[in-house]
Amino acid sequence: MAIFISTLNIFLMKWYWKIAVGLCAIVVLAILLDIALNAWIKFQLPRIINEKNNSAYAITFQDLEVSIWNNSIDAKKIIIVPKAALNDTVNKAGIYAEVESLAVRDFEIWPVLFSQKIKARSIAVHKPKVTLYKKSDKAINHSRLRESVVAPFEQIVSVTDIALHHGDLKIIYVKNNKAMLSVQNINLSLDGVVITEDILKRKIPFSFKNYRFDCDSVYYRMNEFYHIRTKKINATNTALNIHHFEMVPEFSRREFVKKIPKEKDLFTISARAIAVRNMNWGFNSDDFFIHTDAIVLNEASANIYRAKMPPDDLTKKHLYNKLLRDLEFDLKVDTLKVRNSILKYEEEKTFEQGPGKLTLGQFNLTAINIGSGFKKKKMADLRIKIKCQFMDASPLDVDWRLNVMDKTDGFHIKGTILNFDAEKIVPFSKPYMNVSTKGIIDEVRFNFSGNDKKNYGEFAVEYDNLKFTVYRKNDRKKKNKVLTFIGNLLVKNDTKEKLKKTQVELERIPEKSFYNFLWRSIAEGLKKILI
Repeated sequence: MAIFISTLNIFLMKWYWKIAVGLCAIVVLAILLDIALNAWIKFQLPRIINEKNNSAYAITFQDLEVSIWNNSIDAKKIIIVPKAALNDTVNKAGIYAEVESLAVRDFEIWPVLFSQKIKARSIAVHKPKVTLYKKSDKAINHSRLRESVVAPFEQIVSVTDIALHHGDLKIIYVKNNKAMLSVQNINLSLDGVVITEDILKRKIPFSFKNYRFDCDSVYYRMNEFYHIRTKKINATNTALNIHHFEMVPEFSRREFVKKIPKEKDLFTISARAIAVRNMNWGFNSDDFFIHTDAIVLNEASANIYRAKMPPDDLTKKHLYNKLLRDLEFDLKVDTLKVRNSILKYEEEKTFEQGPGKLTLGQFNLTAINIGSGFKKKKMADLRIKIKCQFMDASPLDVDWRLNVMDKTDGFHIKGTILNFDAEKIVPFSKPYMNVSTKGIIDEVRFNFSGNDKKNYGEFAVEYDNLKFTVYRKNDRKKKNKVLTFIGNLLVKNDTKEKLKKTQVELERIPEKSFYNFLWRSIAEGLKKILI
């Protein structure tokens, strides 16, 4: 029995030893395989990135770490330059990028080994600095950019989630080396990214489930005349928030007038905050759409300046019905709100006289059912309500209604102004018409219905002790006594505490705007009652 037990122990010891040797061999083999695979992938990745890279860009990196156990790839100090720039360092054109680090997680080994393609769950890019040098100052050709940059890399990279941290983006016009676009401290995440041959043919060459975007500031040169600046921007699938928006002219008023062949408005616009809520946008086949429950502008300021020195622009000015009806994309805004804002209009006949100024202070607007007529047959009425202080002095209420699908471009607008001191209109009337006024306008009411051809309706006014002063053309500080006397003689200076009413009917001047149409209608009513 003792001999049997001793023999069994020896057998078991030999068996354990064989198992231990076998396990050690497996571990050593696994380590050797890991080292071999790591070495092979390190060798293969540069080939995939460069030799199999059919794009116009060369990619290099300073350090590359690959872990088979963790299914991870980490690269540092990545440089991307146009291949053409390797032989021509003078004529810059294309995308130049520096990336501090890049991390790929949960990558699949076999596609790297056999299909020469990197497939992974996620990729994170840290501190990329990207500059696109453009030979033309025209808008970016998105189709060409997609074909030259996105499509070739789809052949070498397939990833589900993308994250970008603390990036900077610039687009530079090569000719003058000035920025067309600059975005600072970009943070972006895309979840559920899908790129297929069919998707690559779309306007947006990839699809995604969710995204988050934010940045510290944006500068964008819209065109020759304007540039846009913002501070922080935050965006998700359903919301957009813009802080401290500005659209600022590139030139002074005098420079602007020299550059325009015909009359044209010059805009200066800002807003402390813009919020877009419950937003949905994208492409339905090839049709772009943007739908939102609400857009809210807080503390906006808009200045509209028109110089009358250039020749008239005699092209037809379409009313808002047609402008919205003819938009070539699907727009739907349930509610637009403008809060605690100010609107100024300035019109100038000569630089020497200075501009006449109209001001709408404490401006609040609510509009519902804003939309385009794109592929629609029927739409609800667009309703606009405005409450503000006319010339920062008197309450002005406006109720405006139109239907985008009405091909006669019909509209209905009514409004009231109460308790207006006529001297408050002098900042407009004296520079523009060489006339000042005194008196109290107790009430103004208008109720007009019109279309692209004519406007008709009722105008009413009540005023007390209204007087005019006409000034000399060559010396605006001195009164023209003759014209002042004739003017006050012709004008009925009091409505005797009654609201005087009259009917207005007026033909539209097609070359003038809707606001000119409205102003002429009000002036026609005033003329009928005053004279």
